[in-house]
Amino acid sequence: MRVFGEPGAPPEGVDRNDTLAAEIPVALVFNGLSHAVMMATPERLEDFALGFALSEGILDSAADCRGITLQAVDGTVAQLPAGVPGIEVHLEISARCFERLRHRRRSMAGRTGCGVCGVESFAALDLEPARLPARDWLARVDLPLVLRAMSGLHDLQPHNAQAGALHAAGWAGLDGRLQRVCEDVGRHNALDKLIGALARTQGLGQPGFVVLTSRGSHELVRKCARVGISALATISAPTATGVQVAELAGLRLWGLVRAPRGVLYAPGGAAVA
Repeated sequence: MRVFGEPGAPPEGVDRNDTLAAEIPVALVFNGLSHAVMMATPERLEDFALGFALSEGILDSAADCRGITLQAVDGTVAQLPAGVPGIEVHLEISARCFERLRHRRRSMAGRTGCGVCGVESFAALDLEPARLPARDWLARVDLPLVLRAMSGLHDLQPHNAQAGALHAAGWAGLDGRLQRVCEDVGRHNALDKLIGALARTQGLGQPGFVVLTSRGSHELVRKCARVGISALATISAPTATGVQVAELAGLRLWGLVRAPRGVLYAPGGAAVA
């Protein structure tokens, strides 16, 4: 690459080596049925697939997944550009969950598309998740706690330190210490990887909260609420719909968490009038 505008560099720029973030197509295949292809950073793909299946309501629990295997894709057969690899992640899931997935796909095929976010109908947006159970510890997720967790993200993003193009999702306990951090080029993917990792270690439902290097959009709030995560803090602002979904779900939502400041957009817990 050639860099321009550095102090002391010549007007014609200077040649440098750089590290770029990896981003490849990843197909999620359930019981042999290809359901979605996502562009993702090719690491922790088992966690990514499990987290996606849980956060999108395909599985009810991690126990509904019987196994996960990775398979490289022949780029020529898949009609991928030269030099672009692909991976299929195959999940074997319970018959109950697979039948529900097939029914959902049949229903979507018969609807008239509304053109919103790539889904097939307004109802498919699923903007009103089930309400989260009351958490007696939720008020402890206060500004000092979320600031401590957010401050720890930087040192736990090795890929972003090299490439500068990845999001991170972290899980912090009620002491504010980050217990796990996942990186990906996509903010949704980073969260799904984190959810999958927590599900594998029985971490879902435990006291704690998620921190994200992104805005608080409605789909990230919905993913958290769907798997029982009761608190979320983001480095950027939420969207209006993200706040509304958090209020409906009873999820505690912090945004613009940048020391020494943070904004509590939804307190969580209390019933919506």
